[in-house]
Amino acid sequence: MYTHDGEDIFVLDGHVHFWNAREENVIHRGGDQFIEEFFNGHEMFTPEELRMDERTFRRYTKERFVQDVFVDGYVDVGMFQPTYLKAFYENGFNTVERCSELAETYPERFVLNGWMDPRDGEEGLEYLEWQKETFDIQGVKLYTAAWNGDSKGYRLDSEMSYRFLDKCEELGIKNIHPHKGPTIKPLNLDAFDVTDVDEAATLYPDLNFIVEHSGVPRLDDFVWFASQEENVYANVALIAGFAYKRPKKWKEIFGELLFWLGEDRIIYGSDYAICHPKNIIETTLDTEFTEEEIAEYDAQFDLEAKKKFLGENLAELYDIDLEKRAKAVQNDEVSRTHGLEQTYEDAEFDWVKAGS
Repeated sequence: MYTHDGEDIFVLDGHVHFWNAREENVIHRGGDQFIEEFFNGHEMFTPEELRMDERTFRRYTKERFVQDVFVDGYVDVGMFQPTYLKAFYENGFNTVERCSELAETYPERFVLNGWMDPRDGEEGLEYLEWQKETFDIQGVKLYTAAWNGDSKGYRLDSEMSYRFLDKCEELGIKNIHPHKGPTIKPLNLDAFDVTDVDEAATLYPDLNFIVEHSGVPRLDDFVWFASQEENVYANVALIAGFAYKRPKKWKEIFGELLFWLGEDRIIYGSDYAICHPKNIIETTLDTEFTEEEIAEYDAQFDLEAKKKFLGENLAELYDIDLEKRAKAVQNDEVSRTHGLEQTYEDAEFDWVKAGS
C-alpha cells in the first residue's frame, strides 16, 4: 500500500505481462525484432538501477516479477493483458496459460484477462469459451496488428470481430482491451489504427472498451470519438513512462485525456516489463498542473484524481472491492515473504465498493 501526502493509495496496475521471448521460443525473425524493440523501450523508460539485462528481459522469473512489481514497484494488484504473437513465437509470447502460472500462485495479486483473435474463427470462439469456463475471465485482450497466417492485421469494426463481441456478451465478458499504440517492428502502423473502436463501441453499449496505450500516436483521433462514447476508456500503459522520461509530454497527453474523457475514464498501466512501476508511480504522484495548465485542460490532477487513475477507475469496471482486496493481500504469500503486512495494517479507505 503506497502512501502519498498522508493518503493511502491502492495501485491496480492495469497492464502487466509475463512473457517468454527466449531464443528457443522464437520461430520467426519478427520475434527477435519485436523483443528488441521492447528492450529499447525498457532502456528508455526505466532508470538504470531498475533495468534488466537483455537475456533476463526476454524471460524473467516469477521471483523477479514479484520483486519488481509488488515489492519495489508499489503495486497491490496487477492485471494481465495477454499477447500471443504465435506467428513469431512457437509457444506464444505472453499467453493466458503462462500468465495463469503466476495468477494461480498468487491469486489475490492478479486479475487474469483472456485473449481473442477473430481470425481464428470457430476454433477461436471455442477457445474463448474455454477461457471463461477455466478462468472466469471478465476481460479480454485483442491485438489488431498481430500477424495470423497471411493476415498482417484486422479491424474491430468488421463482421468477424462482431461475432466475437457477440460471444463476449453471451459469456458475460464485459471488458474489451484493444491494443492501440505505437508501432513495433516488424508490425504495421496502420494496423494499430484506433478509429475502428468507434463503431464497435456504438454497437455494443453494454461492453467497456479500454483502449490500451490510448491510441498514441493517434491521440487526436482517439479523444474526438472517445469523448462521445461513454463506454470507451483510456489505458496509459507505456505512455505512462513519459512521466519519468518526458514529463512535459506526459502532462500534455494526460491533460488532453482529462479534458476530453474526464478523470473517471483514465486507467493506469505500467506495461511491465517495458516500464518499471516504481519510477512511474513516484513521478505520476509528484505531477502537479500549473494554473495555466489547469485552465488549458479545464481539469485538476489532484490527489483524488490520482487515486481514481491509479486504481479506483479500473476497480469500478471489474467490480473489485478495493477494501476487501487490500485485506486479502495483507497476509498473502507476497506480503508475508517480503514483510509488507504493516503497509496494509493501518490503511484507511474512503471509497465505497465498486458498483454500489
